[in-house]
Amino acid sequence: MGMTITEKILASHAGFKVVTPGQLIEAKVDIVLANDITAPLAIEQFRAAGVKKVFNKEKVVLVSDHFAPNKDISSAEQCRLLREFAKEQVLTHFYEGGEMGIEHALLPEKGIVKSGDVVIGADSHTCTYGALGAFATGVGSTDVAAAMVIGEIWFRVPESIKFIYKGTLNPWVGGKDLILYTIGDIGVDGALYMAMEFTGEVIHHLPMSDRFTMANMAIEAGAKNGIIAADDSTISYLKGRVPDQNQMMICMSDANAHYHEIKEYKVDQIEPQVAFPHSPENVRGISEVGDIPIDQVVIGSCTNGRLEDLQIAAKVLKGRKVAPYVRMIIIPATPYIYREALRQGLLEIFIDAKGIISPPTCGPCLGGHMGILAQGERALATTNRNFVGRMGHQESEVYLSNPAVAAASAVKGCICSPEAIGVNP
Repeated sequence: MGMTITEKILASHAGFKVVTPGQLIEAKVDIVLANDITAPLAIEQFRAAGVKKVFNKEKVVLVSDHFAPNKDISSAEQCRLLREFAKEQVLTHFYEGGEMGIEHALLPEKGIVKSGDVVIGADSHTCTYGALGAFATGVGSTDVAAAMVIGEIWFRVPESIKFIYKGTLNPWVGGKDLILYTIGDIGVDGALYMAMEFTGEVIHHLPMSDRFTMANMAIEAGAKNGIIAADDSTISYLKGRVPDQNQMMICMSDANAHYHEIKEYKVDQIEPQVAFPHSPENVRGISEVGDIPIDQVVIGSCTNGRLEDLQIAAKVLKGRKVAPYVRMIIIPATPYIYREALRQGLLEIFIDAKGIISPPTCGPCLGGHMGILAQGERALATTNRNFVGRMGHQESEVYLSNPAVAAASAVKGCICSPEAIGVNP
């Protein structure tokens, strides 16, 4: 029996020729990641173990991105703890202030993750790096602490589900819509502790930004990881970012690999999707949304804060204004993206539209800061979660969409497609 991409990567890092679903393994890790919320506990446990040095200062990555820029004294203390630990350990990859970006956009951009890697992070959306053909998954802070000590972690090898996307995408439909549609189909526990393998002609032609979006939200279906086989687009993206591409493990699933399930989707039947409160599986096509007024729009996050996302939003917003009494917050995911958006004139379009431009931060996505909702308020966001109280008050609501729908909705003041405000593809 052959192996899937996920199984091949785990086998290689565990020292086996073959692994099978359900098998318990100890795998070496290439990257251990934590942020200003999750790292403090990991650092505390690391010190409790009596260890003086991390296993590899180039493979432990700390990013202050959730409550940064510091929103209060408590968050300032957390970020200070990361700073002091990074300085003590002489970590190669520590990012804060003007170097800080949203971690899951920053690490690929910096070439820190490559195809074939095993990446763990004390953040559930670590699965984003599966877009590069890596095995990447979120773990707890104590697991991160152990990995910082020994450079290894145990896994139960997950079963895999193959998702095949065929056909031609409709206007304004991208990776966000494909993954929302998929989650709407299988549910938030439809891939529980499984690998979601995205493939098919549509995936092969998707830009990397859309692939990152799809892998990012695999966790919203309960998956252990999301993964896409590395191809020419992946290699082109990593060229100039990863110092030595000869160190990459590029593989594909075997033709006779075993899958728990194989699902096929004809994408010409998929329109822009909107996830209603309070679950990413509560999905409707844009034509079924109805009249839903909004108070706030957030365009950004580790899901849709990349340059391509901002370019799409700017195309919709150019020459238009945000509706009265609606707040539109734009968050470039990294300093590079911010700089490029400035150079390309995108920020000017957002400012002219009466948008608010934030520095890179996860802030509003987790209800941290930079866009908290009051009681009864309703937001449309390009983020990944819309649970009760996710962006603020327990009696607020969050809807999820792609950047084009979010931008159009900011202009109209209610959830709508770009065509509803006169913007054609």
